[in-house]
Amino acid sequence: MSCCCSNPLALAAALIYMVAGFCACGIYSFTGASVPPSAQTATVQFFPNHAPIVVPALSQQFTEALKNKIQSTTNLTLVSSNGDLEFSGAITDYRIQPQAASANEIAAVNRLLITVQVDFTNRADDNLSWSASFTRYADYSSSADLTAVQDRLITEIVDQLVEDIFNKALANW
Repeated sequence: MSCCCSNPLALAAALIYMVAGFCACGIYSFTGASVPPSAQTATVQFFPNHAPIVVPALSQQFTEALKNKIQSTTNLTLVSSNGDLEFSGAITDYRIQPQAASANEIAAVNRLLITVQVDFTNRADDNLSWSASFTRYADYSSSADLTAVQDRLITEIVDQLVEDIFNKALANW
């Protein structure tokens, strides 16, 4: 009895069959992105900060992180307007919440929370367009000065938000 792995032609045929199966449902990448075949371009509009507390660099950091995610995980070309896929919206919340009280009723843990409202437009198939709010957070010790940990926390939260948004828009599992 012979194994298909020992037969190079059978192995090549099996590989071609698997690749064809992936391609049948649109453009698939091993990064998890499932980009519609008709989509060639994407637009990421600037996400202004409308939160009650405004961190000056947050809008730029979030917008660039979303652009970088799209560029690094898809074959879409970023364009300044009217992309086949378009992301727009705003940062709507940035706040600190006490989370866990210590024995003397002082918060032992604080939570930095960021919310982003996103409007996703799929010009090829409007049924795939959506509008949603995404919230992520990171906890830190109340004994830590927020200014000392803020940059790290924001980076962590922005990465999580971008992953959530990207998955909702382009990871059709």
